Amino acid sequence: MPNDPINSEELQMFRDMVLRFLEQEVLPHYDTWEKNHHTPREIWNTLGNAGVLLVDMPEKYGAAEASFDVCQMIQEEMCRLGLHGLATGYNIHANIVAPYILNIGTEQQKDRWLPPMVSGDVLTALAMTEPGAGSDVAGMRTSAVKDGDEYILNGSKTFITNGNMADMIIVCAKTDTTAGAKGISLFLVDTSLPGFSTGKPIEKIGQHSSDTAELFFESMRLPSDALLGEENRGFAYLMQELPRERLGCAAQAIGHAQGALELTVDYVSDRKAFGQSIGQFQNTRFKLAQCHTELELCRAMLEKHMVKYKQSAMTVTDAAMLKLAATEMQLTMVNECLQLFGGYGYTDEYPISRFYRDARVQTIYAGSSEIMKEVIARGILGRG
Repeated sequence: MPNDPINSEELQMFRDMVLRFLEQEVLPHYDTWEKNHHTPREIWNTLGNAGVLLVDMPEKYGAAEASFDVCQMIQEEMCRLGLHGLATGYNIHANIVAPYILNIGTEQQKDRWLPPMVSGDVLTALAMTEPGAGSDVAGMRTSAVKDGDEYILNGSKTFITNGNMADMIIVCAKTDTTAGAKGISLFLVDTSLPGFSTGKPIEKIGQHSSDTAELFFESMRLPSDALLGEENRGFAYLMQELPRERLGCAAQAIGHAQGALELTVDYVSDRKAFGQSIGQFQNTRFKLAQCHTELELCRAMLEKHMVKYKQSAMTVTDAAMLKLAATEMQLTMVNECLQLFGGYGYTDEYPISRFYRDARVQTIYAGSSEIMKEVIARGILGRG
């Protein structure tokens, strides 16, 4: 992974391209997607054709081999524009699944999956959470039993982003049911194989256009080359890749908070009450000052840890602190911004209401705030 600082010219070039793409191809349709609770599958091909997917993957797989910073910027800009549902799916596909394959996969697995992921012909997901096992991965029940040259996969997963439309899913399963977390393996599951099915889309408070699914595996036969990495090392791989996942959540939080602040500044500058703009009241000015300060503190923390990540120096504790701070800031800030809209903030007519709904899940997925605090405490006390 390159340690060189991001070239600001490169970043600005990509930002301009991404913004043009989002303004032309996504923003005109996004309200409809939200109302329909569905993002069309073809948008992923459109993203691929525009060169927006897997931008920091190697050129030999068809990607731009841009800086890691560019991948994070794309998520941040999506969220700043209020496209949090799309950003969540993008984070899974381009920022999480792709690095798993690049860092752990065989050359054959990389050659098979990364090029179509770059083009958008293959959409991916990561399946960890089960109905009875969320953060407690050791408690998962999905199993993969070796049978000759195949594995037989049985079980279910829930709350899986991109799950209904995914062409390939990294599935966490027990290959040794007696070993707890040390008996977990990862599999690259081709969803066209017999034995795979999905439930009806999960309806959520926010991020309505994001595809969230239940998955079912019934005596699904996987070839032995579907195993990602070594058998029973899945938990170690999850811990290895979690920092990048939580960096993505933090980038989304900061972009989303920035977008909410921009909407609010525009509103309070125009909205009049008692003969003056709302922005002239001391309460409004102090609220905005506090929001801006908290946002910039978290932005500085993100930038610090992005440097550490590129130097392979970012720890699990670092990632937990960043994710906790940025997502809690996001929730607090969007709540304060909605308050300044008054009654209009509670209507769908104003985008701030969607910002409010979409932000709520950020302190839950990729490790809840409570789990983040436990991880941090263990790091402080020398227990993990």
